[in-house]
Amino acid sequence: MDEQLQRLLETEARAQAVIDDASRERQRMIEDTLAAVRDAEARFEAGRAEFRAPFLNEAKGRAEQAVAELARKYGERQRTLRELASRHEFEAVDAALTRLLDPTV
Repeated sequence: MDEQLQRLLETEARAQAVIDDASRERQRMIEDTLAAVRDAEARFEAGRAEFRAPFLNEAKGRAEQAVAELARKYGERQRTLRELASRHEFEAVDAALTRLLDPTV
């Protein structure tokens, strides 16, 4: 009986050693996987900036083009308004002089 008990205890100790080894291996695999994931995330983040750069450059170019077009239209509109103001100023001066010179009008 003692011999069977001794063998059972030895078997249990070996089983516990196998379990401990498996737990350490499992933990090592988890840590390796986490490190690989962190590396992949870092590569993704670095690549994302490179991937987005052409799109950002294109958007910047379009924005600059839109700003230039708006500035051109604003300049044209400003010239038109100045011309109208100048014309209306002359018309107003003429009307005022006509009224001053001929109050019956």
